[in-house]
Amino acid sequence: MAGRIRKILLFALMANLVAFPCSAGSLEKGSGLREKIGQMLMVGFRGLDVDEDSWVVEDIHKGRIGGVILYDYDVARNSSRRNIESPRQLKALTSELQTASKRPLLIAVDQEGGQVARLKEKNGFPSTVSQAWLGRQKDPDLTGTYASKTAKTLARMGININLAPVVDVSLNPENPVIGRLERSFSSDPELVARHAKEVIASHREKGVLTALKHFPGHGSSSRDTHQGFTDVTHTWSPKELDPYREIFATVGADMVMTAHVFNSRLDPEWPATLSSRILGDLLRGKMDYQGVIISDDMQMGAIRKEHSLETALERTILAGTDIIVFGNNLVYEPGIAQKAITIITDLVHKGRIPAWRINTSYERISQLKNKLD
Repeated sequence: MAGRIRKILLFALMANLVAFPCSAGSLEKGSGLREKIGQMLMVGFRGLDVDEDSWVVEDIHKGRIGGVILYDYDVARNSSRRNIESPRQLKALTSELQTASKRPLLIAVDQEGGQVARLKEKNGFPSTVSQAWLGRQKDPDLTGTYASKTAKTLARMGININLAPVVDVSLNPENPVIGRLERSFSSDPELVARHAKEVIASHREKGVLTALKHFPGHGSSSRDTHQGFTDVTHTWSPKELDPYREIFATVGADMVMTAHVFNSRLDPEWPATLSSRILGDLLRGKMDYQGVIISDDMQMGAIRKEHSLETALERTILAGTDIIVFGNNLVYEPGIAQKAITIITDLVHKGRIPAWRINTSYERISQLKNKLD
């Protein structure tokens, strides 16, 4: 236990060091604007294996992508053939991806447990349980045991980021994307934080980073942001921020993932992922979180159906997002990284995105990747 506490405190210190903004003059030599933007992109792709002719390998090798996200199911094709088939196959895939990268590649997966687990028992991976089931047991040590098993599996497979734990407070048990899928530990913010800290600590012990999601809270929604516009104005509660505050004040967070929810009480114009009021003023300002912010999938309906790609990229970067995710699962766009880089580069050249914003994200991501060494 003492060793775990020492590791937690070390990671908390590093989390605070991640994000002191840099000046334009403090850039790493040899890193051009397009390469820095590439580090901000995390992209999904199709294939159980890759080779030098794969577009994703080319994008990684040329610095257009700083991370990838893996799935076991291809939604756009309604197919179970995507990236994950067996432990042996997955380990080979992640090795091929890392080999293509000149610097550590972020390889992420959603392995929350229960219904949201990309590494499934039927494919030869260890069984999992949902966060809701663990919350009902009211035993944080048990949560730590399950989380340790998950983290060990991910590390062995070459996956260095688990997009978990979910720290949404389950205020609406009929919520189609949180409550019904048993993704939340509890309706009690204190219990959510207690269990989430065990998940974070267990993953760090195995060298796997985590992401708290979905800020500023998705647990009260009655709609699914995968499908379209989701308004939580009249259902959201300030106590949905409590787990974040507790975690920031104790173990710290490697990353925080945004929600695509709209909440006019926090921002009357933009959903959280695109909101400088929510990500800048609230998360980075009032809550003093200076670490990496990662977006939810930008191809989800709540963003893609409501905003142009240019608007979404401009707004999320100005709001404070560091890693921008394109899952390439709900829709498939092999050229999305090049397209995004071109748009963002143009926005910088036009002065609509200041260069220091790219520089700051680049430094935060570099510090995050240093944790993996």
